Amino acid sequence: MLDFVVYLLYRAGSAIAAALPLRFLFGVGQFLGLCAWLASGKYRRLAQRNVAIAFGNEKPTRELRRLVRRHFQLLGANLLCSVKLTAMPPEKILERVTVENIEAMAREFRVGVPVVLVLSHLGTWELFAQLMPNFVGFVRNASVYQKLGNPYIDEHVRWTRSQTGLELFDRQAGFQPVVDLLRSGGGVGVLSDQHAGDHGLWTPFFRRLASTSPLPALLAKRTRAAVIAAAVYTTGPAHWRMVFTERFDRTGASVADLTSKINEIIEHQIRVAPEDWFWVHNRWKTPQPNFLLAQYKRGIHLPAGVSRSDLKPFRILIRSSNWLGDAVMSVPAVRAIKHGRPDAHVTIATPEKIAPMWKLIPEVDAIIPLLNDSLFPVVSLLKRQPAFEVAILFPNSLRVALESWLSGISRRVGYRGHWRRWLVNQTVAQPRKPAPPEHHSLRFLRIARECGAETSSIQAPTANAAPAIAHQALKIGLCPGAEYGPAKRWLPERFAEAAAKISARSSAQWILFGTKKEAEIGDQIVAAIGDHCVNRIGRTTLDQLIDELRECRLVLTNDTGTMHLASLLGVPVVAIFGSTEPRLTGPLGNGHIVLRHHVECSPCFLRECPIDFRCMKAVSTQEAADAVLSILGEKLQCDT
Repeated sequence: MLDFVVYLLYRAGSAIAAALPLRFLFGVGQFLGLCAWLASGKYRRLAQRNVAIAFGNEKPTRELRRLVRRHFQLLGANLLCSVKLTAMPPEKILERVTVENIEAMAREFRVGVPVVLVLSHLGTWELFAQLMPNFVGFVRNASVYQKLGNPYIDEHVRWTRSQTGLELFDRQAGFQPVVDLLRSGGGVGVLSDQHAGDHGLWTPFFRRLASTSPLPALLAKRTRAAVIAAAVYTTGPAHWRMVFTERFDRTGASVADLTSKINEIIEHQIRVAPEDWFWVHNRWKTPQPNFLLAQYKRGIHLPAGVSRSDLKPFRILIRSSNWLGDAVMSVPAVRAIKHGRPDAHVTIATPEKIAPMWKLIPEVDAIIPLLNDSLFPVVSLLKRQPAFEVAILFPNSLRVALESWLSGISRRVGYRGHWRRWLVNQTVAQPRKPAPPEHHSLRFLRIARECGAETSSIQAPTANAAPAIAHQALKIGLCPGAEYGPAKRWLPERFAEAAAKISARSSAQWILFGTKKEAEIGDQIVAAIGDHCVNRIGRTTLDQLIDELRECRLVLTNDTGTMHLASLLGVPVVAIFGSTEPRLTGPLGNGHIVLRHHVECSPCFLRECPIDFRCMKAVSTQEAADAVLSILGEKLQCDT
């Protein structure tokens, strides 16, 4: 019933418009368009975003705003005029339309070549439906269209267009009738400038990747039709200019090449009169969930002469974990995200204390060190950055979700987390079925996969390590602490004993690493080892720690951030686990040794052991020494 009421209102409005002078309708439409520009914040913002994507590097902000306002006025004028134009005979319409180069299409028809006419939402695009049968009525003319939601209005529109001799083919009904018409020598018009969703080919449009329908190219390749484009420009009040291009398809060009060429032609048409195009359509829509594009059927196509660096960036903000170890374990996910689309620009927002680690990752384009722990200074800092399309949140905290929400980033991706479901609008599902424990890095990779990245070929994170020098002193890193708590720390005296056993069989120099809180542990070990030890606990910045780890042949360590940093640098580790689980947080990559004895209470994940520390005491000094010597033996053989 509602559809029928709307249809009656539509017919009444059409009747009134048909009775009014065309120039008067144009003026009324301009006024209504201006009202829409003032009242419709949603579409005004969308149009402003679109023109910024297209012309942001070419035109000043004030000019872009004027363009948007003018667009709303012309859109209102042209839409209102279209209502009357559908009821006018072609000869009356042609009194207000100048037609250029229609011979390009007629010439193809006369020699028996069908034509795919590429159309775009420029000016009063409905003029094509009224005039094409008048121009080339000696062949069948058709248009591919999207069925309207209101069945009564849809039926009326179909009837109105059929009166001109134009045939209509519903996209949802299949394309075999369209192919048959083309093979009979006819012509088909296809609107080709809208977002094509999951079935489109991702190819540049104004140097920004856009999902583009390959339909015109597919029809042309299948029927050997000529491809010609046409556009309508508004030249004055109720006056228009219709321009046809020459045939631009090339023999042997692929569907992808031709689709990219169509985008190029439409871009050129828009540049002639940018205020005439349909900017309130979300042409560069960010798809959900697969905005990283790697899993799309038709994929991505960059035409010849266009490289990744030529594309306008798709800006992704990744909020890093706050802990060094977790940050390292997220590196494979960051790499998968970066490789997910050729225009990806990855910015890491990270606590300042671990920012140097992210400098090691070439896939990271920019780093935002978060100097302040307070929420609003972080939000202010993010707002000062160029706009981000997406925020990917690795930590599960409410605070991190608030940062991106208050910063105005429209797409926010992450796990449901702690009381933040309403802030994350693309939620990554947790596995529901009971399963073996998974490494923490896989949790981050699941986020990347949810965004559309290909994760099966991502390798363990390894930065470029400094090459070993044969005559360089044998240095071994030793990390006896753990910031999380004493439950993760092997006994200091056992570290000292293991170091002594290793030193007895090698000329190793020990370098102690850790935080200021572990200074007492370091003093105890230094006193036991003596001259073979350099104590750097609490005396290095993260940059210095990275440089000194590069000089180590291996690292003997607890389950710490330094363990993960060493693995990132390609330095093998011997890691001692007790209260934590190596299947969850063990070092990534090959060449490492994990020492752990499973006892009845482990893993407990407690900060302090409430009983007798049996999990750590189960690991002997001889085991640790043997593990270190086994790796040293292999490393020394490789060096020689």
